[in-house]
Amino acid sequence: MRKFIQKALEKLSKMDKEQIKDILCRISNENELLEMVLNSMTDGVIVTDRQYHVLLYNKSIARMFLINLDETSEEKIWEIIDDREIAAFFREKLTNQEKVIDKEFTLEERINRVISVSIMPLVRDKRVQGNLIHIEDVTEKRSKEARLRRAENLAALTTLAAGVAHEIKNPLGSIGIHIQLIQKEMRNKKMVKTEMVKEYLSVITEEVDRLNRIVVDFLFAVRPMDTNLEEKNINQVVKEIFNFVQYELKESGVNLKIKLGEELPKIKIDEKYIKQAILNLVKNSMYAMPNGGLLTVETLRAGGNVLLKISDTGSGIPDELMDKIFEPYFTTKDFGTGLGLTLVYKIVKEHLGEISVNSKEGEGTTFTISFPIPQKEKRLIDYKGEAV
Repeated sequence: MRKFIQKALEKLSKMDKEQIKDILCRISNENELLEMVLNSMTDGVIVTDRQYHVLLYNKSIARMFLINLDETSEEKIWEIIDDREIAAFFREKLTNQEKVIDKEFTLEERINRVISVSIMPLVRDKRVQGNLIHIEDVTEKRSKEARLRRAENLAALTTLAAGVAHEIKNPLGSIGIHIQLIQKEMRNKKMVKTEMVKEYLSVITEEVDRLNRIVVDFLFAVRPMDTNLEEKNINQVVKEIFNFVQYELKESGVNLKIKLGEELPKIKIDEKYIKQAILNLVKNSMYAMPNGGLLTVETLRAGGNVLLKISDTGSGIPDELMDKIFEPYFTTKDFGTGLGLTLVYKIVKEHLGEISVNSKEGEGTTFTISFPIPQKEKRLIDYKGEAV
């Protein structure tokens, strides 16, 4: 349509009234179609010029903010928004000409509606001509996500509680037996054998430590994580953790191969939790390679994500167990609490990431963690509808 109008303007002086009328009708029809499309959208749309005046908007905007833009169209966008926090956000981000901004707000005066606001510059001939503001009501989406999380947490808590009850039976039983042995020793003999009592007390101490580990791991699994997310280079984190474990790997006969991707973007992580997740996966791989093997660690970019892959040449995981490995207290080991991979899964999810596993029995296993790249610099939108 833009090209059609340009050609029409070039030939305007040669046109008669009927031709001009026909062109105006076509332009009017196009505008009506555009208005109909915009007003049928449930999302709010605002277009501003370079001076931040509103050029175009749809009805959803008026419903969200209870304002009449027609009467205040000469004011800047932040002067007509009744929500102070959002108005301040518009003023700061638009005047600073930041590339792309996404942020969520709660409209308390609208019965706590949650909206997601995105600001994208409009570009023509490599110059910013205005801004496109997209506003989506995400209240129901966030409510469903919260309900799903509560259901998942309740199910996980039930499983964890059952697991804890099962796990503490053995150490409690052992403690009870050895206390009875000490009592029996003290009742039946005038002279208590010190060495025997020490042995019994040593067993009790070990079982108490075991109970403590079970409780600590349980609390870590059920408590919300207090994450302190900072932008970090995953390569640096990998280097630090493997400097820490390389001696243990060498002593276990495990060779280490590290392949780090170049110029990877920074990701938002809590370094201490990510190191714990990596350490848990490494220990899992070491257990799968009791006679030594090869541990390969790789980082790379895949689309909008940074991937961390940890592969071993161990025993692999049987197909029938693949769906259970992240479940609390599931383990094939003769030791440990069975929460190692559960905690890895929780840490990854707290970072809005994904974790997957690919394994072949007798050949080895690969765990892949996917971290989202912060969306700082999406491409700008050209007036022609093209990305630049």
